[in-house]
Amino acid sequence: MSNIDALKKEIVETVQAANDIASLEEVRVSALGKKGKVTGLMQTLGQLSPEQRKEMGQALNRLKDEITAEIETRAALLKSAALNERLQKEKVDITLSPRPQGKGTIHPISQTIEEMIVIFAEMGFSVAEGPEIEDDFHNFTALNFPPEHPARQMHDTFYLPDAPDKKGLEARRLLRTHTSTVQVHVMQEQKPPIRVIIPGRTFRSDYDMTHTPMFHQIEGLLIDKSAHMGHLKGCLIEFCRKFFEVDDLPTRFRPSFFPFTEPSAEMDIGCSREGGELKIGAGKDWLEILGCGMVHPNVLKNCGIDPNEYQGFAFGMGVERVAMLKYGIPDLRTFFESDLRWLKHYGFGPLEQPNPALS
Repeated sequence: MSNIDALKKEIVETVQAANDIASLEEVRVSALGKKGKVTGLMQTLGQLSPEQRKEMGQALNRLKDEITAEIETRAALLKSAALNERLQKEKVDITLSPRPQGKGTIHPISQTIEEMIVIFAEMGFSVAEGPEIEDDFHNFTALNFPPEHPARQMHDTFYLPDAPDKKGLEARRLLRTHTSTVQVHVMQEQKPPIRVIIPGRTFRSDYDMTHTPMFHQIEGLLIDKSAHMGHLKGCLIEFCRKFFEVDDLPTRFRPSFFPFTEPSAEMDIGCSREGGELKIGAGKDWLEILGCGMVHPNVLKNCGIDPNEYQGFAFGMGVERVAMLKYGIPDLRTFFESDLRWLKHYGFGPLEQPNPALS
């Protein structure tokens, strides 16, 4: 038995001395392998008497189990040490900027919104923002939508569970269908004169080549005591000529209908479709670009402004639509597909100014 104790001590010391998994595996094989020391002793059991065989067999089994446990414990420590060493060598300082793998670009929607803001800022407009989750009053009622208007229906609007409003009453909530809701907030919170533009995301239940469930709009609102339709037309004509970089851009205004403006109009710009190519400017064709009109007296009343003292105009257009026209982007859905190849082609450099009229 003293031989077994000495063997155990020798093997354990060898296990503890192993400094990597490969060395530990060599120790395991030399002790427990087919030609190992413990295996060799077990092969001699047949030469012993039954009593001796029983005692020696039990002792060798204990020795085998103890050595196996020692090897497993040592292996766990070595693996943990190896992992820590690897982590130290391969660690990355995330507080540092990553190595640039390519040139980043600005999305056409962001670029278009910035261009539009700059143009209207030159006319004295400031930027206003508002919530994307709205109530029925701000999205429809305050803007003179009648209760039976189709835009209120479920198939056009994303409705959310009702929630208490500021007065504690249950209010119907929804994702805003237009940025005109911010006009209501502005008129409720500011006293005229008001001159703001409102860029932002809007939501409608529609999806095809020219419609997406989420898209961007930009609204304009001007309220004072002397605004009239001529001011509206001059403002929009100047904007379109600067944005599309066509000094003699033909324009026209057609009568239309919107619940929140009276009179209402749609603005067209001249274009040519000769040879199957759309070119904005002088031509035989027209292209609808935006909707506009004088703010309806009911809207002013709903927002706490006296329509006998103040009047104004409003307009709105889709950001993606004008971006598609200016930069030749054929499909609206590609704006939201996160294709880096598309963004590399249509994107803008951080210091690039694509509109010389704004420099």
